[in-house]
Amino acid sequence: MTRSRRVAVATTSTLASEAAAEIAAAGGNAVDCAVTASLVAMNTEPGVCALASGGFVTVWHPREAPITIDGGAAVPGRDLTGDYDPDRGTKVYMEYGGGLHTIVGCASVAVPGALAAFDLAVRRYGNVRWRQIMAPSVRAARTGFPLPRACHYYLQYTGKSIFGRSEDGLTALHDGDGALRGVGSTIVVPHLADSLEAIANDGVRIFYDGELAARIAAHVRDGGGSLTRADLAGYEAFERPALTVSMSDWRFAVNPPPAVGGAVLAAMLTCFADDPARRWDHPTIERLVRVQQAALSYRRDRLDLAPEVAGAADELMVLAESGRLLGRYRSASTVHTSAVDSDGLACAITSSAGYGSGEMPAGTGLWLNNCMGELELNRRGFDAGPPGVRLPSNMTPGVARSDGGVLAFGSPGADRITTALLQFLINHVQIGLPLAEANAAPRLHVEVGDFPLALSAEDGLDLPELGMSVRNYPSTSMYFGGVGAASFAPDVGLAAAADPRREGGVYVSA
Repeated sequence: MTRSRRVAVATTSTLASEAAAEIAAAGGNAVDCAVTASLVAMNTEPGVCALASGGFVTVWHPREAPITIDGGAAVPGRDLTGDYDPDRGTKVYMEYGGGLHTIVGCASVAVPGALAAFDLAVRRYGNVRWRQIMAPSVRAARTGFPLPRACHYYLQYTGKSIFGRSEDGLTALHDGDGALRGVGSTIVVPHLADSLEAIANDGVRIFYDGELAARIAAHVRDGGGSLTRADLAGYEAFERPALTVSMSDWRFAVNPPPAVGGAVLAAMLTCFADDPARRWDHPTIERLVRVQQAALSYRRDRLDLAPEVAGAADELMVLAESGRLLGRYRSASTVHTSAVDSDGLACAITSSAGYGSGEMPAGTGLWLNNCMGELELNRRGFDAGPPGVRLPSNMTPGVARSDGGVLAFGSPGADRITTALLQFLINHVQIGLPLAEANAAPRLHVEVGDFPLALSAEDGLDLPELGMSVRNYPSTSMYFGGVGAASFAPDVGLAAAADPRREGGVYVSA
């Protein structure tokens, strides 16, 4: 650590970027700043994310191989006796994103791992004390925080049906007449600051094996769910070698299996490696649609239901590298933070609580995830595997290096995460747009969940005839993710860009 270290951060709100700046001033590096900003985002963006979520941290130290710290949500149910019969949750339909079903309630709650991953990242790479890292989140929860526009948009669909399931949650988000509080309204979630302060003082084990763990497990069990004290106490975040792939002069490191998002992005990048895009003309857009269609169809048909994801991911990469992927397949909400520093350390963090279970154990202020109930991702539902197995995830925090330069990137956006990142990376790495312009350029996404296939596209793309229906969105729609990217090169310096599709916040050291 030196006093001259500088940091660049792209995250989901000004509040989170200001927290990163505070930690940078205290001597924090890219990992410290990324974890701090992520914690603030998770605790001040109700509906979009929450502390009791799953998450992944990809780190590339300049003198080490890149790794991903796996804090993915896990299947609950350790130590459940045979006479316990958990319920199957409550199915909710919402108009968000064109309409979807999700399962909420205690039965939908998976074992949350993001906090354990953050703790491991700070212990492994950090330079600032845990209490300092937690301080901005505690302060924001204590004094209240403004309701972000993206949260308000989502809560218009879910404020009552999901996040009104708890009395404290309903009170925090709605006024005395029962109306959803407006954009910018000060939100104070009862008891949240006390829970965060306890985690700051006592460390993350209070969340996994202390008073908070006891309250969470008791609430879920009383509500008919499967999460137990043993699930929380036995949860461990651990390091995996990152999945690496090359495109142009860059080497990319992304989230490896059992998460599926990294493999899908790596395959799509490979499809553009030998024939780089130079501009978004009709042939390039046609290829982009075909690549998305092929990779996302493979994910739907093979990865999502594979008993062993690593083998299916290897097959996907073989198909992409051989050029056979395109010939074979022609037919929640999340928060992200990217950070790099002038020492060349890079960190990307993505976290998700699914669409939210709506459950908040009394006296904690902590909304719980619904990762077991994300039907479009966890397609096995409550039969996802034995207790402890990691659930499928599209989260794809990544880092890349080229000729001394380093880039951290990632996005929220459910199944649009990988396609948003693909288009951002083509814009920046191959077409050569600066970070902000690469982020703001219009996007498209192939919808493979239903038949016939459909295309969602923002205004501003000159689409060729593609033989599929098109759902049009206004420019910079939050439906298409919210890429956050930060970069450093010795001859250029630091840069960061937040996606205009989300409110976003950036910090770059002077």
